[in-house]
Amino acid sequence: MAGALHGVVALDGPSGTGKTTVARTLAARLGAGYLDTGAMYRLVTLAVLRAGVDPADATAVAELARRVEIGVGTSPELPRALLAGEDVGEEIRTEPVNRAVSAVSAVPEVRALLVASQRSIIAQVLEGTGGIVVEGRDIGTTVAPDAPLKVFLTASEEVRAARRSAQDTAAGRESSPDEARESVVRRDRLDSTRAASPLRAADDAVVFDTSELKIDQVIVALSELASQRGLLGCAVEAPK
Repeated sequence: MAGALHGVVALDGPSGTGKTTVARTLAARLGAGYLDTGAMYRLVTLAVLRAGVDPADATAVAELARRVEIGVGTSPELPRALLAGEDVGEEIRTEPVNRAVSAVSAVPEVRALLVASQRSIIAQVLEGTGGIVVEGRDIGTTVAPDAPLKVFLTASEEVRAARRSAQDTAAGRESSPDEARESVVRRDRLDSTRAASPLRAADDAVVFDTSELKIDQVIVALSELASQRGLLGCAVEAPK
């Protein structure tokens, strides 16, 4: 049994730290909503690629972002990623999107549009279920700076590269450990040096190194933190 979440848990960190698995599992465990903000940037990136727009052309990217119709689900059990009504949940995780998403997400106009949308989604969920776990790279610093619990996940470069390689293999995309490491390092550099909402831990975030931790250990620790912050209400049945 666990308590139902009330409020926002902001979960940030680079790729390969277990962020998505932790966020979805925690949300399900606490009977809360779930928002993958990274999926929203990937949806815009996919739209850019499909339209033949150069991801480095900030003006064209911003114009397309203003017109494109995207949607994401807030159920941790069944998160959806829709582009013009089409479910593209698998396509937004492909290598072409991986390579282009940092450039697209660095465009200030794109970030402004999506942050506004993310805040609206969060507000809607809070009015409904009362709690939401939000994952991304600027949640605690930009999207939900007033979140009562901010967590920044980290892991060693080697561990993150191994996880990325395993994820690629599981998805049918072959990548060697060296290729995965190069991808992780490149994404870290681009995300942490962009001018708009760079990747960094909020000053009041709790930093968790997941290198040697299993997912269940992280979930237990975060649930305890949420309880300590007074964010858990009545008991709910943990998912089977």
